[in-house]
Amino acid sequence: MSFDQLGLSPKVLAAVQAAGFDTPTPIQEQAIPVVLQGGDVMGLAQTGTGKTASFTLPILNRLEKGRARTRMPRTLILEPTRELAAQVHESFELVGANHKLTIALLIGGVSFADQDRKLAKGADVLIATPGRLLDHFERGKLMMNGVEVLVVDEADRMLDMGFIPDIERICKLLPKSRQTLFFSATMPPEIQRITKAFLNNPTQIEVAARSQAASTITQGWVAVPSDPKGKRDALRRILTTQPVKNAIVFCNRKRDVALLEKSFERHKLSGRALHGDMNQHARLETLQMFRDGEITYLIASDVAARGLDIPEVSHVFNFDIPDAPEDYIHRIGRTGRAGKEGHAIGLVARSDRSKISAIEQLIGSSLPWLEGEPAETSDDDTPERRGRGRGRGAKPARRGREPKRDDSKRGEDKRGEGKPDDRKRDDRKPDDGDREVSEKTGTPDEKAKPRRTATTDKQPDSRRKSDRGKEVLGLGDHVPAFLMKPLRKDG
Repeated sequence: MSFDQLGLSPKVLAAVQAAGFDTPTPIQEQAIPVVLQGGDVMGLAQTGTGKTASFTLPILNRLEKGRARTRMPRTLILEPTRELAAQVHESFELVGANHKLTIALLIGGVSFADQDRKLAKGADVLIATPGRLLDHFERGKLMMNGVEVLVVDEADRMLDMGFIPDIERICKLLPKSRQTLFFSATMPPEIQRITKAFLNNPTQIEVAARSQAASTITQGWVAVPSDPKGKRDALRRILTTQPVKNAIVFCNRKRDVALLEKSFERHKLSGRALHGDMNQHARLETLQMFRDGEITYLIASDVAARGLDIPEVSHVFNFDIPDAPEDYIHRIGRTGRAGKEGHAIGLVARSDRSKISAIEQLIGSSLPWLEGEPAETSDDDTPERRGRGRGRGAKPARRGREPKRDDSKRGEDKRGEGKPDDRKRDDRKPDDGDREVSEKTGTPDEKAKPRRTATTDKQPDSRRKSDRGKEVLGLGDHVPAFLMKPLRKDG
């Protein structure tokens, strides 16, 4: 089937041809006719299947008639991240170049004044993240009673980021007669509830298994040491042995992204970081440099795991195995897009065995080991569980002649790699990277010191150790007067 058979207008077909689109993907082939007819759609498809064009093209077709009024957009598209919103904005500018539409982009990190001027002109298409959209609405700069089409893209990502309450609030502000399009890679129960509440008899389109990556991606595991420096050494070795044209390297924590970027810089590797703490200008600049080939490696947190269309990424490396198996599918979906060949390699430490088991259970197959294989670990041998079952406060058993670790000398700064906080801590829990430690607040070890209990004036905390003596029991040195009275002898 060709785009000519989908019912698009000649003007849109000319834009499609100018953009270089040849044949519609399965999600486009099934969704575009339904959207053109005005029906609600619940589209389910794996990442990289062309979901964006399945709603941008029919929306352009619809917007050929009518005109937007000031501060009253005709189409509202919600995206979970700034990068995805900017990407959809670029798609509309590409295929809508001949339509003379006003397209507004509301995202964080950009001046409110500039966005307000765009809204005042009247936006045919409004692309926004939920938080910034509600900010403009609460300031009285935006009215949403003129929205004809609502698109919620990457709905499952919205759920992960906690945007579902905002989505519910936004849907209640829109006209009930609108057309609603939901697109998602997975369908968790919370998303099902939202679709039942705000979609009117939607057509459900599912073109691929939700837990499967593209068949063009070659996947595998590589066994690596558990310590951070050993993992970085293993990654650099793999990068030199694999035919890597360019690659995205995923970490679970923002601080690990920053440390890995410094390691790449120290070893003369062309890489830059991308994570949520960066300002919007720096994030967009880094993405553009990677697209243009100015840098070879993009070191990223999960902010780059969903929806970003970066063509011809040859490799994806999971420096850290993700905690959620679904995130693995989204990460490796950055390669092997549009029928091109891609490679995904996961660096597996001893403590990652349970994570890769969950991933292989999700995808329904075992992935090959490209190098080595970590020793099997039982549930009681993980770092989090060592020391349990030997009484409260028991320490892990020491094996063999392993030297006692000195926490004051565990940093890698003397070896020319990383910072003192970069330690061999396999038992630390993953976080979002917002708990970074500054020089002013001290190191995590300093924070972990127990607080001193309050002492009396007679026994100040500054007393010398030799004066402390035995631990005081009962009333101590003070004896109440009534106990000093002599006993009275009866009879």
